[in-house]
Amino acid sequence: MELAERLKWLRGRHGLTQRELARRAGVNNSLISQIEQAAVNPSVATLKRILDGFPITMGAFFSLEQEPVRQCFFRQQDLLPMQSGEVQMWLLGPLHRGHKLALQRERYPPGADTGPEMLSNEAEEAGLVLSGEIEVTVGEQCCVLQAGDGYYFDTRQPHRFRNIGKVPCELVSAATPPTF
Repeated sequence: MELAERLKWLRGRHGLTQRELARRAGVNNSLISQIEQAAVNPSVATLKRILDGFPITMGAFFSLEQEPVRQCFFRQQDLLPMQSGEVQMWLLGPLHRGHKLALQRERYPPGADTGPEMLSNEAEEAGLVLSGEIEVTVGEQCCVLQAGDGYYFDTRQPHRFRNIGKVPCELVSAATPPTF
């Protein structure tokens, strides 16, 4: 990132106008504008005064990495495919460090399941069956859910999903925090 875009990005991150940053730094606001437009290159001393308006060190300023704009909308082809045996899953959105929710579309062909062993992790999970039917076991409880039915449970309880029907089962599930 060039100095001009780095300064503009940092100012935006701090929610400062050019006038406010100029006031804090003791410089003319037209200078901030000219620097951000790459019309002028400030001296080291001037840049230091401007950075003191945040405050941020010169070293930290030049090592800043602009955060990528997070995608908000996803087409079907943007979903991240995952597979476990016959079970197909598509994760909505890329995996970001610090994300707090995972949303996925799942497809269980007839006879498919999450495996003979019960799953367990640290999250809360909820889901809604879109089509077909699925047998969900949570601890000692077991229920066959059909299109329109849903579930919500603490995933520290051992659990398992199994399609006991004759048609594929499609569902949408969400977990917080993400377990993958």
